[in-house]
Amino acid sequence: MPANPEGRARGTWLLVGALAASLCLGACSSVSDTARSTLSSMTPYKVEVVQGNFVSNEQVQALKLGMSRQQVRDILGTSLLSDVFHKDRWDYVFTIRRQGIEAQEKRLTLIFDGESLVKITGDEMPSEQDFVARLDNHKRASGKVPQLEASDDQLKKYDPPKEKQASAQPATPEPPPLPAAYPPLEAPH
Repeated sequence: MPANPEGRARGTWLLVGALAASLCLGACSSVSDTARSTLSSMTPYKVEVVQGNFVSNEQVQALKLGMSRQQVRDILGTSLLSDVFHKDRWDYVFTIRRQGIEAQEKRLTLIFDGESLVKITGDEMPSEQDFVARLDNHKRASGKVPQLEASDDQLKKYDPPKEKQASAQPATPEPPPLPAAYPPLEAPH
């Protein structure tokens, strides 16, 4: 029986395709060392992730044993974790992940007996200024953390002058113009 000429041509093309693919893959493996080191030194950008309830050292210092749940909530906010099986335990967890730095996690646990706070345990919390300094990516020229509160003197400069307050009388606003009358959508029958 004579061989099928179409089958032989197809087999030849498959062999040529396989040979071309192996040559291309071989070329990929011979990338220069410079290119390989450049590619390995590039890292993808990782977004800074701040999760949870930040609790400052100042807030922890404001807590006192015997406080009610509402007083604690007013100082710290709502807890991140609420356990159905441990309704008298509130957990405040805070995590920050930054590129090139190991993830930092802080935890504060509060235990209640009924409505009264009876136990406070957890990690040493940073002060508000320390926390702001950690978040600041750019080194400040002075190296100082900005003041987080305005003094009374600073707030007074935004008060309007007294003579302007007395002379300013509330103006009676004019009523808005009435809308134009439109013909009815349907003609009367």
